[in-house]
Amino acid sequence: MEDEDIALNSVLGLELNRVFFAVRETANKQKIIEFAREVLQGEREDLAESALPGGPAS
Repeated sequence: MEDEDIALNSVLGLELNRVFFAVRETANKQKIIEFAREVLQGEREDLAESALPGGPAS
């Protein structure tokens, strides 16, 4: 499952990169950056919770 997650994240990252460079308006690029930050922050929090003793089992 972990390999599948890594592969999916790689594909999503490439697609997000493609969309980012296709967008011309700075305001829309800022929205893409904010969305990516939110997603990454959520993943970091999930990883931190699963690493804590008593956290959800992976």
